[in-house]
This record gives sequence, C-alpha cells and structure tokens, in this order.
Amino acid sequence: ITLDADELLKRDTDKPEPTLEESLSSFDFPINPERVAPVLRRLVSPTRTRARIYDRDGFIVIDSRTLYRRGDFLTSFAPTEAEAPRWFDRTVEHVSGWFAGGGLPVYAELGHGNGKGYPEVAQALTGASASVVRRTEKGELIVSVAVPVQRARTLLGSLMLSTQGGDIDAIVRAERLAIIRVFLVAAGVTVLLSILLAGTIAGPMRRLASAADRVRRSVKARQEIPDFSAREDEIGHLSRALRDMTNALYTRMDAIESFAADVAHELKNPLTSLRSAVETLPLARNENARGRLMEIIQHDVRRLDRLISDISDASRLDAELAREDATPLDLQRLLSAVIAVQRELAQKRGQSLQLIVTYEARQLSSAFVVNGHDSRLGQVITNLLDNARSFSPDAGDIRVELGRIADDVEIIVDDDGPGIRAEVIERIFERFYTDRPDQEAFGNNSGLGLAISRQIVAAHGGTIVAENRVADDGETILGARFTVRLPAA
Repeated sequence: ITLDADELLKRDTDKPEPTLEESLSSFDFPINPERVAPVLRRLVSPTRTRARIYDRDGFIVIDSRTLYRRGDFLTSFAPTEAEAPRWFDRTVEHVSGWFAGGGLPVYAELGHGNGKGYPEVAQALTGASASVVRRTEKGELIVSVAVPVQRARTLLGSLMLSTQGGDIDAIVRAERLAIIRVFLVAAGVTVLLSILLAGTIAGPMRRLASAADRVRRSVKARQEIPDFSAREDEIGHLSRALRDMTNALYTRMDAIESFAADVAHELKNPLTSLRSAVETLPLARNENARGRLMEIIQHDVRRLDRLISDISDASRLDAELAREDATPLDLQRLLSAVIAVQRELAQKRGQSLQLIVTYEARQLSSAFVVNGHDSRLGQVITNLLDNARSFSPDAGDIRVELGRIADDVEIIVDDDGPGIRAEVIERIFERFYTDRPDQEAFGNNSGLGLAISRQIVAAHGGTIVAENRVADDGETILGARFTVRLPAA
C-alpha cells in the first residue's frame, strides 16, 4: 500500500468531516487508512484508549499509536505513560493483587502479527462482538473490545479498542481511596459519637446503676443517687425517678423503724403492768386485793390483745392497698350502711346519729362516687364515728354531712364533746397517741385509729383534718370536727 502524506494531511475546511462508514466505502479497497486515520485520530486523541483496525484476514491496517500529526510523518501518537503510583498505592495494589485477578490471562503484544491471535479479534472477524480482560506482566488490568466492521452485510474487518495498562487500576485505586476516606471519616464520626454518647448517656447510666447497687448493698449509711434532674431527656427523668424511689424507700424504712420502736414501747407498758400484778398477786393478804390485781391483769391482757390486733391491721394496710385495685364506690351508700350499724351503738347511750346530704349534690346520681376500697374507707368512717361516740356525752348529737366541693367529695363528722386542745390537733394523728381527759378510759384505746385513717385517706389521694367547732363568740368550744376530702371519680 502506498500512502500519500500530502493527501493524508489535507483537510477540506468547506466540507464536513466524513464518517467512518463514508471513509471505508469511498475507496476501492475495503478499508482505506488514508481516509480512516483522520477520523480515528479525532475519536481517540482525547482519551487514552488504543484503537486498532484489522482487515478481514486479521492483518493490522492502522494503529492509533502511529497516527500522523499535521506537518509530521510517522510520528508516534502513543499516550504518555501514567505517573508512577506512590508507595501507599503500590502497597494497596500489591495486597489487592493477592486476592483478585489470579486467573486472568497475560496480555501479549502481537505488533504487526496476525490479529487473530487475539480471541476477541478472531470472534469479531466472524461477525460477533467480543471482549476480554487481561493482566500485564506488572499486574495491570487491560480490557479490550473487538467489534466487526461491516458495510451492508459485507464484513470488511475488525475494530479493536483496548485500555492502557494501569488506567483501570488507577480508577479502581481512586475508588478504593475514596472508600477508605469515607470509611475513615465514618470511623472518626463514630468514634466521636461514641465518646459523646459515653459522656452523656453511658457515663450517667453507669453512675446511676452503681448508686442503685450501693443502695441495695448498703445497710448502714444512706446512699445518695446522682442528680441529673436538670437534664430534660430520658437520663434526667430516670435520675428523678430513682431519687424519688430511693427517698420513698428510705422514708418507708424510717417509718418501719419508728413503727417498730413505737410498737415495742406500747407493748412494754402493759407487759410491765402485767408482770407487776403477777408478781404482787401471791403477796395479796385478802380477797379484795386479789380481786383488784386480777382486774388489772385482765385489763392488761385485753389491752395487749387490742394493741396486737391494731398493729397487725396497720402493718397489713400498705400491702392490701397496693394489691387491690380501686373500684368506683358510692360514698352515700357506704355512709348509710356504716351509720346504720353505729346508730344502734349510739342509742345505748341515748346519743343521736344522723346523716345530712347536700340537696344540690343529691340531684346527681354520681355526685358522691369515688375510686377506692370500700372496706378501708368504711374503716375510716367507723374510726371517726367511734371517736365521736366516745367523746360525746350521753344524749349528745353526732352529725355526718356529705357534700360535693368542686371536684372533691367532702365528709364532715361533728360531735358535742370537749373538743381538741389546740396544741395537740396535729399530734392526734400520730401512732399510739391518745388524749382523753378521763383516766378511766386509759388503756381502752390503742391510739392507732386516727393514724390508720390518715394513712388510708392519703392512699386514696385525699386529706383529713381536725378542728374545733366554736360558738359565735369565737371562744366557746362546741365540739370536735373531722373533715375528709376525697377526689371524685
């Protein structure tokens, strides 16, 4: 084949560039390199892709590495070699070479030899496209694609495009580095978040758990729960809940300790009296002395029995209120049932007992309904009525008023007794405290009735207070008044 350099470099500026198909079909032989070279050069120059055209017999017609420049002749157009990778890239590439590409064929440069030595070219010369991935002796990836060159249905040759050694590896390396950068950034963010979470969540949780464990093991000192209540998140809520629970626990422990001390003190008094009476009984000189000692012994035994019963009732109270579910309860029916029993006891002393219901509230069927335990609320009413009967004189009046005040149901128990001394109005609700003017009644009361009543009312979310009823002059005491308020259902 004779090539005319002037004809090859001549460009017709008035006419558009011919297409590859026009270039292939404008000469007598199948593939004219003079017409194909400018088109091929324009297509592959911006890239590092190597293009080779083979004729139908497999002989190379043109190679993009030996394309002509304008004004030059047979000047190599081979792309410059890629910059040598850095040590880190070489290490990564070397390590990755252990895991990938071990079964790829090695690329061999055939030069001007028969192109059918490339399987993809041989397949393209049969009319089908093919592609092959190889590795160079340096381990660099090369991807080559061969497609048939046809006009109409006539096979003219084959076009083979192949990447330069290291191009794909550079792209893979860049992607790996990008992944590593993303991984490092994600790892750094994870570490920072872990440190932040450890300082704001794990650390406080660990301190709260340690404090709770110390509370469980401690039997001597009162342990303090760390205070994170200033925080408005779950840790703050947990801290407040643990502190409240711990304070309630210590309060309950103090109450149990105080209750045990009060029980021991109250039981010690009748036991001391009983022991003295028993020791004195053999020394009695006459029947009258023996009779009085026997009365003391029986009185102390009854007092012990009453104390033990009331103490047992008080100790079971919290557990019963915690186990049983509150149910809707009509206080008007409950008061009517309790007063019916108490009225018979009051009539023995000529006392009158009456129930007064507010007229306006009586129009509503659910005006006096509360959520509670009927047996325990009945015990409160019974204690208050027993107290009123014991303090009221014979033929005295006891009045129970039932009304509705806003969202509360109010129960008022009035008596005609001597009233309550101003300095002991709050003390009467303490355990084992009694304030009775007549000494004959000493030992007949355990002093737990009002304390139990306040505990029951508090468990129902209500209040109970005591005060004196006074005359219009503001000084004369007419009797005592107990007021109970419970939230309406």
